[in-house]
Amino acid sequence: MTSDTGDHAWQRVPIDAQSVDAPLSRSAVFLVVSVADSDEAFSTVKDVLSDLSGLVKTVGFRDLNAHLSCNVAIGAGIWTRLTGRGLPRELHPFAEIRGPVHTAVSTPGDLLFHIRAERGDFTFEFERLLLDALGDSVQVVDEVTGFRYFDSRDLLGFVDGTANPADGEMASSTLVGDEDPEFAGGSYVVVQKYLHDLTKWGALPTPAQEGVIGRTKLDNVELDDAEYGQKSHKTLATITDEAGVEHDILRDNMPFGRVGHGEFGTYFIGYSRALWVIERMLQRMFVGDPEGSYDRILDFSTAATGTTFFAPPRAILNALGD
Repeated sequence: MTSDTGDHAWQRVPIDAQSVDAPLSRSAVFLVVSVADSDEAFSTVKDVLSDLSGLVKTVGFRDLNAHLSCNVAIGAGIWTRLTGRGLPRELHPFAEIRGPVHTAVSTPGDLLFHIRAERGDFTFEFERLLLDALGDSVQVVDEVTGFRYFDSRDLLGFVDGTANPADGEMASSTLVGDEDPEFAGGSYVVVQKYLHDLTKWGALPTPAQEGVIGRTKLDNVELDDAEYGQKSHKTLATITDEAGVEHDILRDNMPFGRVGHGEFGTYFIGYSRALWVIERMLQRMFVGDPEGSYDRILDFSTAATGTTFFAPPRAILNALGD
């Protein structure tokens, strides 16, 4: 699930499928599909997924600097039928979180394709060929095209992803290890599509926006945590266990939008070694810590989707075609 030769590998060959550590990209497609309930459909899906790396190379060799990559993740509802294996230890459907004001909804989805590249034509071409190969074995549930916004900012105007793990911590934060050896090298994935009310957000003075986020807007400097009362988004999204150890996740969020339709949003995607880390983060955001002191960013950003998957290591994916 990670590269063997560091940054130079991105320049040498197309990035293998199931590379969680692929570089953050300028363009991305988040594609969620359901699989038809037939043996023929599952057979087609197995064949396509087992040769996902081949499809990445077919498109990616046209321009190695486009850094095309694709991760596929599988939902609990089809995991055993598709893979012939028991569930990864923590995998289960996304559980709705109903807070005092806002709700993290649970929405359907069997497969997630996270397609990344430096060029939008590469993500487009890969998705086109992928859906052609899958045919009527799947039905598209949700499709979002994201883009990098200036210096990696979200549409609220703040830099996003600052707290991502560094290179040396990437694998330990995102990839399952000896705690679940059959699925070591895989990663839990949670996605949510957030829709922003930019008019309401824009009416908030910049110092108030910074208080909600927990960072300065212009230069992305982290603000001190509140000792009492309302916590910032930064603080609520930081997870520490009972022993005081902080647990990171990899966020590869992307802005998206259609100005003519008044649609503005952020597509959240989190990769984690342990699903409970993301679940606790969302619990703190939607319910609050203490309870009732929910994340005030939710007054401006509505979760329209919520789905959980597991991205298997490449060996399990390749074996689907056997």
